[in-house]
Order: sequence, then structure tokens, then C-alpha cells
Amino acid sequence: MTGTGTGTSLGEGPVREGPFRVGLVGYGLAGSVFHAPLIAATEGLTLDTVVTSNADRQRQARDEFPDVRIAATPDELWPRADELDLVVIASPNKTHVPIATAALKAGLPVVVDKPIAGTAADARELAALADERGLLLSVFQNRRWDNDFLTLQKLITEGGLGDVYRFESRFERWRPEPKGGWRESGDPAEVGGLLYDLGSHVVDQALVLFGPAASVYAESDVRRAGAEADDDTFIAITHTNGVRSHLYVSATTAQLGPRFRTLGSKAGYVKYGLDPQEAALRDGERPVAGKEKEWGVEPEELWGRVGSGESPATGGGTPVPTLPGAYPSYYAAVAAALSGTGENPVTALEAATALDVLEGARRSARENVTVIL
Repeated sequence: MTGTGTGTSLGEGPVREGPFRVGLVGYGLAGSVFHAPLIAATEGLTLDTVVTSNADRQRQARDEFPDVRIAATPDELWPRADELDLVVIASPNKTHVPIATAALKAGLPVVVDKPIAGTAADARELAALADERGLLLSVFQNRRWDNDFLTLQKLITEGGLGDVYRFESRFERWRPEPKGGWRESGDPAEVGGLLYDLGSHVVDQALVLFGPAASVYAESDVRRAGAEADDDTFIAITHTNGVRSHLYVSATTAQLGPRFRTLGSKAGYVKYGLDPQEAALRDGERPVAGKEKEWGVEPEELWGRVGSGESPATGGGTPVPTLPGAYPSYYAAVAAALSGTGENPVTALEAATALDVLEGARRSARENVTVIL
């Protein structure tokens, strides 16, 4: 099997032809809403097995994919590793490292939902194992393919904003009552809380846009009665190039701010609202191969604005068409990497670098200090 955990070039071995058979571990929100539909919509991939011990989720998987095989535990996959070409791990965060380790040792390439691990050290150990075995290890950082992020990338690349000084990113929600479950558990072993959940997205996006972090400062609070893990967190990154990223993740925001406010020497870009792809997937809509341009399209009234010296709230600036969101592009890239014709779309070492920032942010919030990275 071709592929690496840390590098980018995957075309050194022979070209392999799909379809590549995928075992999907976990069929909760991540598995059923994101991974399964995107895998099924990707040319060159086929959803072979869903792993879940939950009887209701087993029935759901069979209803949605009648030909899929069901396994109750990941351990059922390893004896028949030769019947699979990829394992996707969409189970709770604390299981990511042990299941990924078992899959790699069974000789199987792996995709892991974010965060790949609870620590950067664990992520780097997984990357080393994947390299040792010559296997693909990729991380599902799907929000690199959000519509607003792709649009902002284009604006920065084309120089429309000039030199960017400050980047503000908000992933905010209004959920005054905790939902419970492992994502909101105060047990550190669960790797829950918003710092590692939504923070994994906003930190990754900031690093992709503006490069390595030199230091990080954070404020992290538990606001809601009955909550155990952080539900209102602010992260300030100073990048080595001087750009400052201010990142907000919250479940306690009664009035939502702009998703992005990016300020440069020539102009700023302000964008409200979340990418529509998650909502579409939750509503049962599915991307269709060959019709990618029809997926992730946003109505004109939601476009962000570029301008200077004016407020978009009062009509200032010029509307900029939002590029279509492109979650299917992630698994298309994975299929290309497996075939030996493309590159790993998100490496484990990239994810480890983001975890360095998240670990620094957790220490900063705990000790009330700025952490030098």
C-alpha cells in the first residue's frame, strides 16, 4: 500500500486502481453525517463495513447502505485486513490513538477524524508508525474545505487584502443547556471540551492561512450550570510572520459575531454565517459525483464583503461571491493518495503542529500566561 503519515509525495510506488474498500469505525454524528455520505459519494471508494455496537445505529447503517457489512468492534476488522484498503476512525476522541495504532499494525491505511490525538506527542508517534509501515495516515480537517475559508484563501493569495495584520475567526453557538455525552465530559481522558472540538478547526485554519505559531495565549471557561468541560474559549496566536489570530469557540454566545473578520493593509473581509455543508448533510442531502459545482453553494445574500473604512453591517464594502464548499474534495484526495497518484490532503504532522498550539492554549488558560511555542 502506498502512502505516508508525514510526507506529501505518494506517487513513488505503483499506481493502484480502486474501488478501495473502506471500513468506517463509528456511526454517530461524525460517522453517519460526515464520513459515510462523503465516502459513498467519492469515485474510487466504496463503503464496505460499518463498525458500531449500537443496534439502532446498525439498523440505520443498513437502511442507508443496504450492501454494507456490520461489525460490532474494530477488533473484528483486523483478521480480515486483506479485505479492506482503508480504515476511517470516527469514534470518540479517546479511541483515536489505540484504534489507529491497531489499524496501522494490521497493515491498513488510516483516516482519523480530528483531533487525531489528545497530545502532539501521540500524533507524532502515530505518524512515525505510519511512515515505518509505509501507510497513509490522514486527518479529517474538513473545514479546510469550508466555503468561507476557500474564499478567504483566494482573497489572500490574490493580494486583495494586502498584508494581513489580524485574523478573527469565530465558531460560536447558542446552547445554554449542556447536551451531555463524552464531548462535554470533564474527564481529561475523553479529550472533550470546545478547545479540542471546535478549537481543532479554527487553529488548523489559522495555521494553514498564516503559518507557524510563535506563541499562544488563551482564556477558557466553563460557563453553563452542569457543564464539566470548557464551553467558552478564546485563543490568541502570534504567528512567526507577525500576523495575530484571534479565535473564539463558544456554546454560550447569545449574539453571534462574524465567522471571519480579516484585516489587511488594503482592505478587510467580513463574513457571517456558517458553511452550509454540515446542515445539508444533516438534512439528508448528498453530494453527487460529477456535480460538485452544485454542492456547497451559498445564496448571494450571505456573501461576505470586502472594503475599507466602512462597516458591512450598514452596507459598506463590496459583496464577494463565496466559493462553493467542497467537503467531497477531501475524500477525492484520499482516493488519489491510495492510488499513488496524489498527495495526503492533511498529514499527521500538520495535525501535531495544531495540537502543539492547543496544548499551549490549555496551559495558558490554566496558568494565565503566554506560552512560547
